[in-house]
Amino acid sequence: MTMQPLTDDDMRRYARHLSLPGFGEEGQLRLKNGSVLVIGAGGLGSPVALYLAAAGIGRIGIADGDRVDITNLQRQVIHHTADIGRPKALSAAEKMLAVNPALNVDVIDSFVSAETLPQLIAGYDFVIDATDSLAIKFLVDDVCTAAAKPYSHGAIWRYEGQTMTVLPGSVTYRQLFPDQPAAADGTAAGGPLGIVPGILGTIQAAEAIKYIAGVGQLLTDRLLRFNALTMRFSEIRLR
Repeated sequence: MTMQPLTDDDMRRYARHLSLPGFGEEGQLRLKNGSVLVIGAGGLGSPVALYLAAAGIGRIGIADGDRVDITNLQRQVIHHTADIGRPKALSAAEKMLAVNPALNVDVIDSFVSAETLPQLIAGYDFVIDATDSLAIKFLVDDVCTAAAKPYSHGAIWRYEGQTMTVLPGSVTYRQLFPDQPAAADGTAAGGPLGIVPGILGTIQAAEAIKYIAGVGQLLTDRLLRFNALTMRFSEIRLR
């Protein structure tokens, strides 16, 4: 596939990336010609989508079958009061294009399933699990692992969150948690504190940007955890 070159507007918009040692024009070109699928347009997906849009990822898919509810607005910062009742995927796409009109945004106004996910991920370079469902997290891990598709896992619980990046051959989410628990989503038992998904989602966006640009060290074989009450990060080595 022919690489799309950077335009004059790109050179101005991404000037800070272009001047960044180790990133530069090559890294920005990779972002412009890269693609990311974001599964979930909620607490985690909000910062993910906004930062990927601002960074200049050329094509972003945003998948969510839910509608915006007033209880979402405390943490799902991509949605506004006027969006209550609207499809989350559409609301998110509008904000992403407001940030960066040159993007190609795929609006997927539906929940992913075992039937749809394998074909869906095939069209993207990287996948971000920004869902709040344990069942979907295991599904994303299984499907991405089977397809050798790199992805970022993120999860939040009350005042805490965790994230890891899974590449072909690295430790997977199912290997970390072999017995899938029968538990509710991350918001059903109280919380979360609104800033927690913002912090974790921003890290997930960074992982996608680093992977596509080919810079830095990814969170593979490591589980990064954050506790807002103690304001501490901790890392668990998985291998």
